[in-house]
Amino acid sequence: MTNESTINKLLEMHLTTMADSFRLQKDDPSMKEVPFEDRFGMLVDLEYSSRKNNLLKRLIRTAELEQMDASAAAIDYHSGRKLNKALIERMARCEYIAEARNIFITGATGSGKTYLACALGMEACKRYYSVKYVRLPDLLLELQAAREEEKFTSVLKKYTKPVLLILDE
Repeated sequence: MTNESTINKLLEMHLTTMADSFRLQKDDPSMKEVPFEDRFGMLVDLEYSSRKNNLLKRLIRTAELEQMDASAAAIDYHSGRKLNKALIERMARCEYIAEARNIFITGATGSGKTYLACALGMEACKRYYSVKYVRLPDLLLELQAAREEEKFTSVLKKYTKPVLLILDE
């Protein structure tokens, strides 16, 4: 089997990163001294990392978070908002998801509820949970239109599939 046929088979199996890395390995003279098992391990690790990164990107994109830059690490606990840092850190670990619990974030308008919800959604994505963010008024309008167009079940499915559903006021 030639190197090109190996690369073509990798591409047919949708192992693109592995194929690209194999090309680089075969053209790199220093790799000739690396044992096969090590080179193969490198290829598998690169393919695995690429797939996990692509999955994370897809989860973040489909979550449709209103604030894509929200981060639990960037939450300001010193602004007088009386946030419970230990509780938020626990929520950022997504323990509530594993425990099948709901979270209600309440507070005055402009207090950062949306940011906090999006930060928790981002943390869930990073743990490879499917997430969906939607503003409640938008959801209600979409469901009403779906009911009128007799597409209610299919639209509702979009909101029942994710592990974490974030409804924002």
